[in-house]
Amino acid sequence: MNVLKKNRVVFLALLFILVFMLLPFGQRRTEKPATASNEIMRTVSKIHDSNQFSELQDMLNDSRLQGATTTISIRNATSGEIIYEQLGDTRVHPASVMKLLTGAAALETLGQDYSFKTELYTDGEIRDGELHGNLYLRGQGDPTLTKPDLRAFVSELKTQGIQVIKGNVYGDDTWYDNVRLSQDLNWSDELVHTGAQVSALTLSPNNDYDAGTVIVEATPAKKAGQAGKVSMVPANRYMTVVNHTKTVAKGGKKSMTVERRHGTNTLVVSGTIPVGAKKTRSWASVWEPTNYTVSLFKQTIEEQGITFSTTSKVEIGIVPKGATLLTVKQSMPLSELYIPFMKLSNNGHAEVLVKEMGQVVGGQGSWNKGLAVMETTLADMGMDMTTLLLRDGSGMSHKNLVTANEVTRLLYAAQSKSWYPVFLNSLPVAGNEERFVGGTLRNRMRGTEVAGNVRAKTGLLNGVTALSGYVETKSGETLIFSIMVNNYLSGTVSEVVDEIVIMLANY
Repeated sequence: MNVLKKNRVVFLALLFILVFMLLPFGQRRTEKPATASNEIMRTVSKIHDSNQFSELQDMLNDSRLQGATTTISIRNATSGEIIYEQLGDTRVHPASVMKLLTGAAALETLGQDYSFKTELYTDGEIRDGELHGNLYLRGQGDPTLTKPDLRAFVSELKTQGIQVIKGNVYGDDTWYDNVRLSQDLNWSDELVHTGAQVSALTLSPNNDYDAGTVIVEATPAKKAGQAGKVSMVPANRYMTVVNHTKTVAKGGKKSMTVERRHGTNTLVVSGTIPVGAKKTRSWASVWEPTNYTVSLFKQTIEEQGITFSTTSKVEIGIVPKGATLLTVKQSMPLSELYIPFMKLSNNGHAEVLVKEMGQVVGGQGSWNKGLAVMETTLADMGMDMTTLLLRDGSGMSHKNLVTANEVTRLLYAAQSKSWYPVFLNSLPVAGNEERFVGGTLRNRMRGTEVAGNVRAKTGLLNGVTALSGYVETKSGETLIFSIMVNNYLSGTVSEVVDEIVIMLANY
C-alpha cells in the first residue's frame, strides 16, 4: 500500500513537471491556493484557453519592446481570477500608475466627502475702521485655493468694517512639515509645474489646480523684431520675469521656454512668437509657495482698497493662541477633486494626499508618515506590500516599485468599496476629446472600437510607459488590466500598449 502511494505521488509530480514545461506564458491563476492534484487538473483543462492570447504573445515580440521589461496582468473583474500574466510578479517602476494606489488609499482613509480648509485669523482689534493687529492666513493643504478665494477673504475684512491694517500679514503652513520636495525628485523636475513644491498654504493659478505654480503667457508685439509681451497668471509682484522673447514675421516658428533660476523666483522666458499668433502659455513652479501665497494675499488686500501702515510686512508665522477666526474657505470634496487629480494626472494633488493622510491618520503631515499610512491601508485592502516599494504618491520617483499583479489586485478590491463610483469616474476615458473626461487618454485609441470603453490610469516617465484600468469585452465581460513597460528606448511604446488593450476588448 505504501509503495502504491509512493508511486502515485511520483506520477503526479512528473505530470506536474510535464504540464509546466508545456504551458505558454499566460496560464490562469486564482487568488486561492489549490492542492497539487487539483492544480494539475485545472492547469491541464486551461491550456487551450490560454491559446486565446496567442495574438498577445505576438505583440510582445514587437521590436519596440525588445530589450525592455514588459509586465502584464489581466484579471476577470467578477471573480478576481488572473487569466493572463507576463512577469506579473516582477517589480517595475509604475510612473503615474502610482496614483491608483494613492487615490485608493486616500478615499479609504479620508473618505470621498473629505475637504481641505484655509482659515483667516487676527490677533488684533478693530477700532474706527482700523485693524490694530496682524492677519494670519492658515493653510491646511488645500490645493484648490485661487486668487478669487483671496478676494473673498478680503470681502470678509470689508464686511468687518476694516479700511486700514496696522499690522503684518503672516502665513501659517504648519499643518504639514517644511519638506517641500519628495525624496527622489530630480533637480531638473522641480523647476516645472510637475515638480512643484508642496506646502500646506499654497495657491493655484486656475481651475486645473496646479498648486504652487504660475502660468506664464506670451503674446507677439505688433512688429517683427520687437520683444513679445510676457505676463503671469495671476499677476503678482513676487516673481520676476526676464523677457528674452522675440516677435518674428507672420508664419514664422512659434516656441517658448520658461526656466526658473534654481533657488529663486526669477523666470527667464525665451523663444519666438509670430506676428498675429495666439498667446502661448506655460506653467512654472514657485520657489517657496507659502511666501508666494501670503505675498499675493497682501497684494489682493491692497487691490481691494484696504491700506496698510508703512511698517506692514509679509512673513511666515504661527497663529497665536486666542486669535479670532474671521472666515474659513472649504475646498471641494475629494469626489470632485479627483477629476483634475486623476484625469490630468496632477502630481501635486497626489503628494498633498499623502501628507494629508499622514496628518489626519498618522498625526504628522509628512511624506514618511503619509506613506506609512498608505502601506497599512493598502495592505488592509489585500495588497502584498512586502513585494512593493513606495517612495512618493505621484509616481515621479524612479525608485517606486510595484508589480502588475498587485495593481490589478487593488483594482479588483476597489470594486467592493463604497467610494468605487468616484474612483472609476475619475479615470481617463480612452478617445474622449473632453479634457475633463478623456484626460490623459483623450488622444489615445480615438476612433477605434474601444473609444469610450477603456477607463484607465496612464503613466509616463523616461523609459517607462504604463496603463492600468478596466475594459469591457465584446461579450460584456469586464477585464482588469495592468501593463507596465520599463527600460525601453523607442518613443512609440504607448502604441503597442494601446494595441494590447484593443485586443483585450475583442477577447
